[in-house]
Amino acid sequence: MPAPKRRASPPTVPEPAGAERPAKAPTGRKPTGKAAAGKTPESVSPAGTAASSSLESTKRSTRRPKTLLTISSKNYSSWSLRGFLLCRMAGLDFAEARVSADDPSIRAELLLQSSSFLVPRLDHDGLRIWDTLAIGEYLHEIAPEAGLLPKDRAARAHCRSISGEMHSGFANLRSALPMNIKAHHPGFKVWTGAQADIARIVAIWNECLGAYGGPYLFGAAPTMADAMYAPVCSRFTTYDVPLDPLSAGYCATMLAFPAMQEWSAAAREEPDEMEELDVEF
Repeated sequence: MPAPKRRASPPTVPEPAGAERPAKAPTGRKPTGKAAAGKTPESVSPAGTAASSSLESTKRSTRRPKTLLTISSKNYSSWSLRGFLLCRMAGLDFAEARVSADDPSIRAELLLQSSSFLVPRLDHDGLRIWDTLAIGEYLHEIAPEAGLLPKDRAARAHCRSISGEMHSGFANLRSALPMNIKAHHPGFKVWTGAQADIARIVAIWNECLGAYGGPYLFGAAPTMADAMYAPVCSRFTTYDVPLDPLSAGYCATMLAFPAMQEWSAAAREEPDEMEELDVEF
């Protein structure tokens, strides 16, 4: 029996040089516009590399932990400033959220009528940290290379001590010289109770600058202690507090710190919402 004949395949017609293949439409959609005319959309390269890159970027952004720093007033809140500086010093990439001064708890904090401060608050990697010192310690744990605490054990203990002293003390200074970056009161008369706080702060600064060589409190780079005392530098400028040359130089260093300048510039643009902090002056 003779073998069955095979059907000949139709001849292959080569595509003209430089011809583009029509782009495939997404599933369930008809091609329109440029895609229907056989042109590749700008967002998709012929090999699909742009789409792959975009997909990878989306995956990375999805995996990246959301980091949020919640603050109150930039002009009036010294605690918010401390949290902001700590995050900047640690090199943390974060977004800001601002709690309105209309919130009763925030007004109580800014007017020194509350003993519990819930801002600044750091939300990072599923965790929420709301005390300034706790934020500093947490950032030191996740970014020790940033040097928020000195490497030397004795210096580290010293740094923690003076940071804690600022965190829990100097109530007279806070009351008599409230944070107000936009204001300036030349020749301001400081009452006796606040003068004792000023003298103690200046003594701390002189001790640290003498022991560690400056220009920051613990040497060549800023630490947690500098973040804690930076608002005081702003207060001393606002109320024209006389300082010795060493302390005045430290204030100038902190006020020129880039993150401090960034914060101060934003504070000057902030609407006036707390008249109670201005009427007495």
